[in-house]
Amino acid sequence: MKVLVIGGGGREHAIIRALKRSPQHPEIVCIPGNPGIAQDAEVIDMPVDDPAAIVEIALARGVGLVVVGPEAPLVAGMVDAFAGTAIPAFGPTSAAAQLEGSKAFSKEVMNAAGVPTGAYREVASVDGGLGVVIPKDESEARTALETMLVQRKFGDGKVIVEEFLDGEELSLFALCDGVRAIPMTPAQDYKRIFDGDQGPNTGGMGAYSPVPGAPDPDELCALVHQPILDEMVCRGTPFSGLLYAGLMLTSNGPKVIEYNCRFGDPETQAVLPRLESDLLDLLLKASTSGGLDGATLEWSDDWAVTIVLASAGYPETSSSGDVITGIADAESGGAEVTQAGTAMDGDDLVTAGGRVLNVTALGSGPNGARDAAYAAADQIDFPGKQRRTDIAQRAVERVA
Repeated sequence: MKVLVIGGGGREHAIIRALKRSPQHPEIVCIPGNPGIAQDAEVIDMPVDDPAAIVEIALARGVGLVVVGPEAPLVAGMVDAFAGTAIPAFGPTSAAAQLEGSKAFSKEVMNAAGVPTGAYREVASVDGGLGVVIPKDESEARTALETMLVQRKFGDGKVIVEEFLDGEELSLFALCDGVRAIPMTPAQDYKRIFDGDQGPNTGGMGAYSPVPGAPDPDELCALVHQPILDEMVCRGTPFSGLLYAGLMLTSNGPKVIEYNCRFGDPETQAVLPRLESDLLDLLLKASTSGGLDGATLEWSDDWAVTIVLASAGYPETSSSGDVITGIADAESGGAEVTQAGTAMDGDDLVTAGGRVLNVTALGSGPNGARDAAYAAADQIDFPGKQRRTDIAQRAVERVA
């Protein structure tokens, strides 16, 4: 089996590492990859915005499965491009990927499916994707809306104002074959840049799994994943691939903050190292006519903690070109270091901005996994390295 993975971040590196653990021993090709991925797979450095060109490469290479990592190529129709071939592609079609691509569409589908979520209103359309602003008070909210609606600093999209949900966040992935959803193990990530959940939001500064006190994954999946699949079938756009539910555990029960149409980052780095089932077999089943009927997922009893190492200035700005050292030392102790924002400068591995590396360690409990992850992260160095010091601390306190 030859597998083509599309993407070049820490998530894709973690997926490739998990695929390499398959007893089927697949050959792996990655487009566009990164320097770390190049140590685990064949890398083809080319843009991912031309689905037809990637289909040609997959056919020429005799690929037996395509796994699409990032949102953008999914929304752009990467999976649709493979529909006319004999190559199964793991991921939703462009129409189904609008669950992530359009916040307004996603909220409308949630309401139609009866999925618990915050109240919302679509107040206007403006130019472009705006991202998310979580204001601390009414003044900040009005300022954000003025920027979006009056100054028109952003591009074509829809502005959604929604209810603030208070509680603790939880991430739950589900493998989907268009008809059924099978939950993976819950994880919890950390969005803010600084300890104590302070500072601006980032793409995620760390994660851990399992999550003590989390609701039963099967019950959560029946509440927030399966109704979405049922609704998408009714609309003629069934969802296959990975449906990520970002949840808030409120005093009134779990509510969905958002859906993503692919594996999350950095939760994937904490979830997949605990998976004992064959990831390749699962992704194939989700992508072919046989489906996931009868599929089971087995998980290690070990805990996993992932620490993100970010570049200087992130998230407002990002330093690039800083030499990275110590990865081999970190991995020699058993940690898994996946690369995200890296590049080569001659013989030197250097930062390429943003979130640079993910350091994941396993342990028999949260304390052991956390200590091992931080010990490994401390062996890695580059100028301006940023990391939080409180990843998984609440889990340690809860199981003490």
